[in-house]
Amino acid sequence: MSYRCPEGHTSASGDYCDVCGAPIQAAQPSAPAPSAAAPTTAIPTGPAVCPNCSYPNEAGALFCENCGYDFTTGSLPEADPFTESGAVRAPGEVGGSATPAGDPGAHPGEAPAPAADPEAPTAFVPEQEAGFDVPVATAPPTEVIPEPEPAPAPVESEDEPWIAELWIDPEWYADQRADDPMPSAGPPDVVVLRERSLLVGRPSVSRGISPEIDCGTDSGVSRRHCQLSTDGYRWWVEDLQSANGTYLAPAGAALPQTPIAPGQRREIEEGDRLYVGAWTRIVLRKALPGEA
Repeated sequence: MSYRCPEGHTSASGDYCDVCGAPIQAAQPSAPAPSAAAPTTAIPTGPAVCPNCSYPNEAGALFCENCGYDFTTGSLPEADPFTESGAVRAPGEVGGSATPAGDPGAHPGEAPAPAADPEAPTAFVPEQEAGFDVPVATAPPTEVIPEPEPAPAPVESEDEPWIAELWIDPEWYADQRADDPMPSAGPPDVVVLRERSLLVGRPSVSRGISPEIDCGTDSGVSRRHCQLSTDGYRWWVEDLQSANGTYLAPAGAALPQTPIAPGQRREIEEGDRLYVGAWTRIVLRKALPGEA
């Protein structure tokens, strides 16, 4: 006696289909097929439920879409070494068994990460890389010896005193051919020049003349002979229309023969000599320490 399952398969068992495993509950025994008739293929009428995993497959499916059960031979699928036993995929999931995490085949071309060896020594990480502040060794401060500041260059003060040396010059006396006798030559008379403008001449009480540079007994010098002026650094001379003129010559030069023009200032260069009267020679210079 044979039975027909809901899927249209012929089964010798009356409880489950021998072909698809579908339960045969109210199915009636099928009529014996005529021996001479050609075998016919049953037309599936509903979903094919897999007897292995109970997954509802489409009618007429040859294999279970979930576990690969062979509906035609009734053989179970081969076990997948990468699939856990008894795993069942959800309905609608297509393909073979679920790929477990860490499956090398899930990411072709990528080598699986090696498993950590629990007995392997932990790599030492410097404290600075681990997020700790590492004290930096600093060299002890070296003593800085300041360089001595250069001494400032001496600045000529406008109030720095000057000196006028008054000499008795025999050569000048011989060149002038004066009638008065010349005094004996000796050390010069030194006059400190503290004013910006000084009169050179001879004093006169009646006329109220008191020159800053007094030429004494030289009768060839006028009462108001010439004027000396300075800005603190340079000196000038101006003849005041004297009777015998004012002469200017560089140091070491021959005696001058031409007086300077009256009323015109002439600058006195360093080392110049002034000649006035019958024998007087005047030299200007800065005062030495203790002279002023």
